[in-house]
Amino acid sequence: MTHQTPATPATPATTPGTARLLDCGVAAGPLFLAVWAVQAVTRDGYDPTRHPLSLLSLGELGWVQIVNFVLCGALLLAAAAGLRRDLDSGRGRRWAPILVGLNGVGLIVAGIFPTDAGAGFPPGAPAGAPEMSWHGVLHEVGFLIAQVAWFAACPVFARRFSALGRRKWMRLCAAAPVAALLVLAIPHVDSLSVRMVLATAIQLGLLTALARHHVRT
Repeated sequence: MTHQTPATPATPATTPGTARLLDCGVAAGPLFLAVWAVQAVTRDGYDPTRHPLSLLSLGELGWVQIVNFVLCGALLLAAAAGLRRDLDSGRGRRWAPILVGLNGVGLIVAGIFPTDAGAGFPPGAPAGAPEMSWHGVLHEVGFLIAQVAWFAACPVFARRFSALGRRKWMRLCAAAPVAALLVLAIPHVDSLSVRMVLATAIQLGLLTALARHHVRT
């Protein structure tokens, strides 16, 4: 008589509710960058080669960028909630959602507290460096939270994928922070604003890819 070994139960598929939360993370990066790009070519006086994207929070249409920051942050918070549901075991199951969520918190803080005018934007602003105000300080705190959280999330995800034997994803999570740092480290002051946007694209692109990966697995 032949004895059959019971099949190993399949990993439960991502539930529709969890998938919707993760889809928020898929949308966050492309939406944020698209809104920036539209403003970069339509806002009077804004020069993407000279003006950091945070300056778009100022002026008559500054509310657009403020909403962009807050909405992107909220979408990342939703994605973090989806990851918390989805990662029920293995390395990084606790810290990965927390760090993605802190990315969202940082963006929300940066949106609620706008930066200070400077570099000639909005039109009529001083041409030099801005004088830091209390809300400008809090804006930088939000930026710092998002940056530290993202750079900390990369090795957390890399270690998780390494433990799962997913070498391609491990290498991607290890390479992304190196790429972002190399972009920012280029010694060319006049291109700093553009390079900051490119580094942001790398950061949000990785979060988008991770969210999409977990929706599909």
